[in-house]
Amino acid sequence: MHRDKDARQLFQWLIKEHFRIHDKEMPWRCTINSYNILVSEFMLQQTQVERVLGKYESFIETFPDFQVLARAPLKDVLALWQGLGYNRRAVNLWKTARKVVEEFHGSLPDTTEALVKMPGIGRATAGAVLAFAFNRPVVFIETNIRRVFIHFFFQGRTDVRDSEILPLVEAALDHDNPRQWYYALMDYGAMLGRQSLNPNRRSAHYTRQAAFEGSDRQVRGRIIRELLRQGALTGKDLSSQLDIEGDRLRKILAGLEQDGLIVRRKRCYSLP
Repeated sequence: MHRDKDARQLFQWLIKEHFRIHDKEMPWRCTINSYNILVSEFMLQQTQVERVLGKYESFIETFPDFQVLARAPLKDVLALWQGLGYNRRAVNLWKTARKVVEEFHGSLPDTTEALVKMPGIGRATAGAVLAFAFNRPVVFIETNIRRVFIHFFFQGRTDVRDSEILPLVEAALDHDNPRQWYYALMDYGAMLGRQSLNPNRRSAHYTRQAAFEGSDRQVRGRIIRELLRQGALTGKDLSSQLDIEGDRLRKILAGLEQDGLIVRRKRCYSLP
C-alpha cells in the first residue's frame, strides 16, 4: 500500500466513510483537554467502552485536573475506580498525575519520550494521547488498529508481527487530521472485533485472556473492596472472609503490596 497512492486513498475513504456513518458520541471525544484524554486512555486499557462510559464522567467531576488528582488520597481514587478492574491502572494514573504536577508544572508533556517515562504509559497509550490531545501525526499500534490492518492487508496470514504492520500504519496515516483518523480506525477495529472471526487471532502477539471467575485477578479486586469497606484486616481475616487458602492469599497479597495497592503494618493490611 505504501507504494500505491490509489490503494491508500481507497483504504482511507472506506475507514472514514464507516466513521461518518457510525461515529459514536463519547465524552472524551468532545474535548482536547490532555488530562481528560489521559484519564480515558487509562480507563480504556483492556476495558470495554461501555464500562468506561459508566465511570469516566464521575471520575472527571471528582478529580477534574492533575492537581486535584495528585492531592487526593489513593484510597479515594481506588474507591471511585471500582467496577473498572485492573486497579493497578488507578495507582499508575495517580502516580502520573503527581509526576506531572511535580516535574511539569501540571501540564502533560507532549512527546513520546517524556510520556513513556510516566507510570503505566507505554507507546500505544502515548501515541493515543498525542493524537487525540495534540493532533500529532504519530505512528502507533494498539489492539483495534492491529485488527484493521490484519483484516485488510494480511488475509490468509497467521503469526503477523507488529513490525510488519507499523509501516502500513505510517503509510496510511492522515497527516491533516490524525485525531479523527485514529478515532475512525479504532471504531472500525472495534466493529471487526465483534465479529466471530477476530483478525487479531492471527497476530503473533495474540493471547487469549484467562477466565476471570476464580482467578487471582478477581481475588485482588475482592481484597481491595474489602479494605475499602473495612479499613485494615489481617491476613487471617481476609482468608476467612474471602475463603482463600493461606499460601495462595499470601502470594496475592505480596503482589498487591509490590504494586503499591496495599501496605502492611505489622499483621494488618490496608490501603496506602
